[in-house]
Amino acid sequence: MAPPSSRRSGFSKKQQYSVFTGYLLATLGALVGLGLLAISLWQPSVFQPLRGAAGDAASPVGQATATARAGGNNTWDTLTGYWNAGSQNAELRREVEIARIRLAEAQAVETENRRLKALLGLADEAVEPIVSARLVGSSASSARRFAYIGVGKSDGVTVGMPVHSERGVIGRVLETARASSRVLLLTDSESVLPVRRASDQTVAFAEGRGDGLVRIRLINLGLNPLEIGDVFVTSGAGGYYRPGVAVAVLNEKTSDGGIARLIAEPSATNYISVEPIYEPLAVEASGVREQDELTEAELGE
Repeated sequence: MAPPSSRRSGFSKKQQYSVFTGYLLATLGALVGLGLLAISLWQPSVFQPLRGAAGDAASPVGQATATARAGGNNTWDTLTGYWNAGSQNAELRREVEIARIRLAEAQAVETENRRLKALLGLADEAVEPIVSARLVGSSASSARRFAYIGVGKSDGVTVGMPVHSERGVIGRVLETARASSRVLLLTDSESVLPVRRASDQTVAFAEGRGDGLVRIRLINLGLNPLEIGDVFVTSGAGGYYRPGVAVAVLNEKTSDGGIARLIAEPSATNYISVEPIYEPLAVEASGVREQDELTEAELGE
């Protein structure tokens, strides 16, 4: 009798039956698969109910996957929206601010037209700028506030001409060279500009404070009618600036007027236009140019 370790594995009948059953089932499975494949190729409609049942069974899983995928996309879109929200909001605020400025100027022009309609039968012509240029730089650390532009006498620029940006008044030309000019900003401590409230005929002076803001001083003292958010435009008095151009928005009320910020911030301005003096004869008659020459001489010292 051979030792147990030398016996063959297939000597047991039970094990032989198990191997034979496995081969038989594998053969039957292969035959059944080939038969089903042949039927699916010959008559595809036979398996339609089975495919439908399988699709119904897989549908909840597919919906869950689609929901998760959509949620992931929405989350990504939300994160992208938050990422771009800053620049988009800044652009929208800029557009809204410009639209508000244009509305205030339109209201001022409408008020001016109503006031003068009974007196004048003339239509105002559009003001053509002398030249447009880039704002080279501006002072921001001293009480004296100047800006510098890259156009001068050779471009037709003369002392006293008003300087505008797309938003409103910046100042007026103080001195000129052949190809450059220095501009006295409205926030300069020596700047005084006649203005009026855009919504009515409340007149005042906008005086520079040297700190980036202007002081609104009412001409008629008494009860202060101003409100926070009032828009002030040029009145046309003095002859330098045409009426109805945006100047400042009131931030704070005082006993004789208020404190306002410029609508056309020089630090946020890239390009400007130089316009002709609105009423040259009025400027010459008032002798303001002589005062400007004295101011220029003091600045030169």
